[in-house]
Formats: sequence, structure tokens, C-alpha cells
Amino acid sequence: MQFNKTTLALACLFSLFSLLNLNAAQAQVLPEAVVGVKIPLVSKPTSRPMTVAYVPNFNRYYIADGGLAPIPGDMDMAVSKSQIHVYGAAGEFLQSAKPGYDNRSIYFNTNTRQLESVTYNISSGAGFTPNTGIFALDLSENGDLLESSSQVFAFNPAFGDAATMPTYDAEGKRYFAKQEHSNIVWIVALDKREKVAEIPLDIAAAGALYDDISDHYVAYTGISGEELVVLDVDHKAALVFDLKGKLVGKSQLPPTMKLRSQNHFNGLGYANGMLFVYHEPEGEFGTYYGFKISDQAK
Repeated sequence: MQFNKTTLALACLFSLFSLLNLNAAQAQVLPEAVVGVKIPLVSKPTSRPMTVAYVPNFNRYYIADGGLAPIPGDMDMAVSKSQIHVYGAAGEFLQSAKPGYDNRSIYFNTNTRQLESVTYNISSGAGFTPNTGIFALDLSENGDLLESSSQVFAFNPAFGDAATMPTYDAEGKRYFAKQEHSNIVWIVALDKREKVAEIPLDIAAAGALYDDISDHYVAYTGISGEELVVLDVDHKAALVFDLKGKLVGKSQLPPTMKLRSQNHFNGLGYANGMLFVYHEPEGEFGTYYGFKISDQAK
């Protein structure tokens, strides 16, 4: 049979569509995590290196310390001494400031266009303490962090554990809060005082136990079908789940990394399409690695 130009064009078009569909079907969690950025800390954290945010307007990373919260009854400690440190796109240090909060998670809220912080004990699970809740951190016109802020929301028991490091889903306007000593993630809406739902992560499918993984942190990626990520500290891997808690992939971190106890409780974040992991032994004060763990991350 002799092919004419129309037949040939249709065949090429079909091949192109097939290739595009194949590529889409093969989109997946990367078997081995790829380093996207490294941020060596230039000074000792004021407390514990807690988490990382990225503000695209300024192409800057904001690394928050957590801890040193006010002591009840101690009038000399009105605010936490924990600082937030600002770094450029290539990991260069720019400045530090002390907004005064015991930060558990910080993130750029694309709905409000604000850098926001969720504090320790937002749930009031450890009893009421001052300066707890969600706060908008003020930035200058060039992205410098100021020491002023405003409250977005007060405490809410729907977050569960006092030490949880919630992650924010801007599109769904909801939070995901991992509960300690478990594989359970709570879904939280600020207008409700109880959890909306809970997600049991199938960590057993990855060969992990609840005490192998990060105790307080779960990342929300915004990637359909790959929404939630926890760090398997003991096996040096990022475990990726869908919103039903089904394991969809495992991305191995470099075997040379020496993860320590703080990686169970802090030193984690998800920003600019990367999972951030604090590597304490590297550099004078430790280094944050930003890992790309999915070929769908933007």
C-alpha cells in the first residue's frame, strides 16, 4: 500500500500523541533524590533548625528556628528568641531577624501573598501559652524579613499534637498535620475546631515502622497523586503517598548523609518543589539540602 502525505502526517501525529501519553504515564517519584540546592548555615541556630519556606516574589529561602518559647510566669521572656534566616536562590546568606515566635512551620501563602508561621502548641495541646497560633511575618519591599508581624489565627485544637509541623495546601485552604508516634495525618480547616478527616499513611508498604519516620512533619507537594511526603530517617528515603495514604513511591537520599535524631523532630521542609532535609554534620553549623523527589515538581 502506498502512503500519501496525509496518511504519513496522521501517522506522525498519532506517534506524537502516543509519546506524550507514554511520558505522562511514566511521570513518577524519582527513585533517587536529586540535589537542587544546598544551603550551608552561616551561624549557629538560635534554637533548633526547624523548617524552610520559599517566597517566589523575591527568589529567597527563609529558614526558621524553633524552640525557646516563653516560659509561663517568666515576665522577662515575652517572646521566643528563635530567629528566621534569609538566604538567596543559590544558598547565599542575606540576613537574620527575630519575629519572636517558636516556629514549627513557615510557608508562603499564595492566597494572602504572605509569609506565615505556625507556632508550637497551636492546638493548645500543652496548655495555653502566649504567642501561639498562625502569624503573618512582615517583609520589606525587597524581601528582607522584619521583626513585626500580625496574627492570622489563634490556637485551634484541630491540629492535634502540640509539636506538629503542619503543611499548607493553598488551593484547598487546608492544613495537613502529622500526629506524633504514628502514621496518622490530620486534615485541618481553620474554621473548624475538630479535624476534617484523617489519613493513615501506609508506611508498612515501604518497609518502615512509625518510629522510623519523621515524628511531626509531613510535606504537602501540590502534585496530584503524590501529595504527601514523610522522611524515613532510618532508611534515608522520602516516602511519597497520595491523599488516601497509599504509597506511590520512594525516593532514596544519598547514602553518605548522616541523619540524626533531630531529623525525626525538626530540620525538614518542602519549598520551591523540593524536600528540605537538615544535615547536621556538614559545615560548621549544618547544611540544608533541597531534594527534587518527583519529575512532576515545578
